[in-house]
Amino acid sequence: MALATASLLVLAACGGGGDDDNGGGGDAKGSVDTENLGNTGDGQDPTREGPATIDGAKEGGTVTVLSTAGLTTPIDPSDLYYTDTNSIMTSLVTRSLTQYDYDDKTGQMVLVPDLATDLGTPNDDFTEWKFTLRDGIKWETGDPVTADEVAFGIERSMDNKTFPNGPGLYYSNPYFLGGDTYKGPYTGKGAKSDAISVDGNTVTIKMSKPFPDFPYYASFPAMGPIPTDPAVSDPAKYAQHPLSTGPYKISQYTVGKSMTLVRNDQWDANTDPARTAYPDSYVFKVGGQDTQIDQIMLADSGDGKSTISYNDVLAQNYRKATDTNRLVIGGQPCTYFYAVDQRKVQDKSVAEALTWAIPYEDQIRASGLIPDVTAVATQNLMPPGVPGREAYDPVEGHGAFETDAAKAKQILTDSGNLGYEVKFLFSTDSDSSVSSKDTLVKGLEAAGFKATPVATTLAKSVADRDDVNGDINLRSYGWCSDWPSGATWIPPIFQSTDLNEVGFGTNEAAFNNPDVDAKINAVFELPAEEQPKAWNDLEQEIMSTYLPVVPRYYGGVAQMHGSQIEGMNIDNTLGMPTFRDIWVNTAG
Repeated sequence: MALATASLLVLAACGGGGDDDNGGGGDAKGSVDTENLGNTGDGQDPTREGPATIDGAKEGGTVTVLSTAGLTTPIDPSDLYYTDTNSIMTSLVTRSLTQYDYDDKTGQMVLVPDLATDLGTPNDDFTEWKFTLRDGIKWETGDPVTADEVAFGIERSMDNKTFPNGPGLYYSNPYFLGGDTYKGPYTGKGAKSDAISVDGNTVTIKMSKPFPDFPYYASFPAMGPIPTDPAVSDPAKYAQHPLSTGPYKISQYTVGKSMTLVRNDQWDANTDPARTAYPDSYVFKVGGQDTQIDQIMLADSGDGKSTISYNDVLAQNYRKATDTNRLVIGGQPCTYFYAVDQRKVQDKSVAEALTWAIPYEDQIRASGLIPDVTAVATQNLMPPGVPGREAYDPVEGHGAFETDAAKAKQILTDSGNLGYEVKFLFSTDSDSSVSSKDTLVKGLEAAGFKATPVATTLAKSVADRDDVNGDINLRSYGWCSDWPSGATWIPPIFQSTDLNEVGFGTNEAAFNNPDVDAKINAVFELPAEEQPKAWNDLEQEIMSTYLPVVPRYYGGVAQMHGSQIEGMNIDNTLGMPTFRDIWVNTAG
């Protein structure tokens, strides 16, 4: 899953200056297990029923949510594949076949039913799944949600031209029967998928290959209902206001700036095994500097008492934040990396030199990242804890966070690339992005590169990064496990995409290699028990042979909340707050 906010922050290297005062005198809630970042848990509760309640919780209040960046990526469920919008929409607004719930005892997310009565019923070889929908689920309009609308939503996920940001390119089309030729209801001009059928209140999805992990994919927004009325679900219109099936509905939305959610009076808590709806409303505000948000959270006055932020606290404020006992830390199954545009940078030696040239630790110190909390040393693309993952050096002899400008310059010299121009984006309206840019320029120039920063803004940075005709050759990006499997890493990052049809998709390096595509498809066909090692071996082969991306660090999160906020933990499948459980304690 792509990091919308994180990818922006990764452009900005996540913060804005400070010292190395990373000790803490108070207590932070939670922990970052650096050895299991990619293992988001396999807990399941297939018989969970609603309503979900929290002892002592009271209704009322408004939760304000602050972030420096975000809400810039699509919120149409078919096109939704970024951590911030995924967390907000699936927790509060949209419903899917399954969902996750936070377990206080283990600190892990547990897969539970949502629209469906259970986690699905497979056939013997996992090439067919049946989901029976529960009764009583309504749209915000009061109309009942139908199985045909769920089927239409799933079909819609396969229209990659219309929804190029969504997960369908990597899961729906490769796994669903006929997905290699079916183009979706819009590109296919009303065509129906042979993979999806409806019988009464049961939706059946047929696969082209075994898909035992489908219940995890079923939690994605794309695996939920979309109105079949073309006047309502027209993609351009629906992207501005997806209809709610959850506890809240959108009352105001401005892309990249703000969103206000109010109660959806058509949501029935008895039909929902995991969501609660204690606050009256949520107000999301995007913008401002990291330092300003930290000041608001630390001050804890006025509306700040009922405010949360999914920005990581800056390193220079980590001790103060810990002392408040209002800091929540947790794992994030994510890797931050630089994608090297393979159309423009065709000599692997350039990427090898970049691996040695990047000033990893200087960027961390300059940008306010917290070592071993919000920035964990990386080698592989896949983080620790992903099944089958074994550590290796993508570039022989290169250690985690190791910078050697002289070695990088020698590689450039020997390969005839001394002075090679590296072009990358930075946001002029972000202090941390400017700081990160300055640090990177200094490191690249010391290593013999010509560094050319290209100006953008936070609001435009994702669009500019994803412009296939943009004049840059190095893209800052972040990726998270969709569930604990190499299948959620290698295909999304390295599988070829049609740049004219869908753009980069999630392949920000424009790495289009037919031989690798064939090997990806071959792993999908292996028995399930053989796939973990095969994904790890294929990653190592791709990185050692081509080096399309340069890993920078693994992620964790350190997020603050006001003194009236209760129930905020970390959803370690996304590195976001557990919005389903939050309530406002006005007596706090």
